[in-house]
Amino acid sequence: MKIAVFGAGATGGHFAALLARSGADVSVVVRGATLDAVRRSGLTLRTDTGEITAEVKASDDARDLGAQDLVLVTLKSYAVPAAAEAIAPLLGPDTPVVFLQNGIPWWYHHGVGGARDGQRLPQLDPVGALWQRIGPQRVIGGVTSSACTVLSPGLIEVKGGNRALTLGEPGGQETPRLSEAAQALRQAGFPVETTPTIRDAIWTKLALNLGSGPMGVLVPVPIRDLFAEQVLVDARFRIQAEVAAIAMAVGSRAEIDFAAQMAFAKSSPHVPSIAQDAAAGRQIEIESMFLAPLRMAREHGVSTPTLDLLVTLAALKTRGP
Repeated sequence: MKIAVFGAGATGGHFAALLARSGADVSVVVRGATLDAVRRSGLTLRTDTGEITAEVKASDDARDLGAQDLVLVTLKSYAVPAAAEAIAPLLGPDTPVVFLQNGIPWWYHHGVGGARDGQRLPQLDPVGALWQRIGPQRVIGGVTSSACTVLSPGLIEVKGGNRALTLGEPGGQETPRLSEAAQALRQAGFPVETTPTIRDAIWTKLALNLGSGPMGVLVPVPIRDLFAEQVLVDARFRIQAEVAAIAMAVGSRAEIDFAAQMAFAKSSPHVPSIAQDAAAGRQIEIESMFLAPLRMAREHGVSTPTLDLLVTLAALKTRGP
């Protein structure tokens, strides 16, 4: 199976290396120092049990790689619209595309049914490039929660193993392409689940992201250090209740195991990726992760006082002088 990973940073590099090790014909689209490193030495994962190195094809131009059987897009959500044209050469007539981004995805209303079915989210696809050049009909929704960090170009640290990966068709169907994508990822070692309600998985992950993300932007420390403070534990519980209320208002359900999430948070040495980006002065996924959910809350009359405060502070901090 020919699989391309568009954007082999932390998450993309993790997927590409394990897929290549499993025997898939893997290509990555990367640039700069990462491209040089991958061409020279392959992709290396540093895991809890040792290091894995895999050779993959690499280019900064998808035209060099040709049409694929499956494409995984692992860019940050703010970078996806501008990449629509660059992704297109990877697409054959029936190539599906798995988008593995945090937050509300650009295709959210495709296949949802009802009056909103097919409605674009202009803040997430400003000029409609994704809708027109790739098309929502190619999309397989994806939600992943692996804790990955780029240590240096081509070297990725993965903490806690290959954790949850959920895939689903936006319309809820069980399709051959969904089964094939899931099987390829299972062979690579990912514990894949498929679901007819991918939006529920999106909201569950959002509850996790929003439970620590805004705080992490303000104080970029390991999650366990954040939640050593009881006032922040209390804030997290309020946030997760607010996210659950938004999800319910838009017709989804966030399955939040408050006790399990807090137990994990209190022991995790991982600094949230959004906090890493903010601390390094990089752009963060503020629209998809913070603003889009709150926009939905306003549309449906859901009160979110804790999120309103923390998101406003995080936005001010990242906006700069």
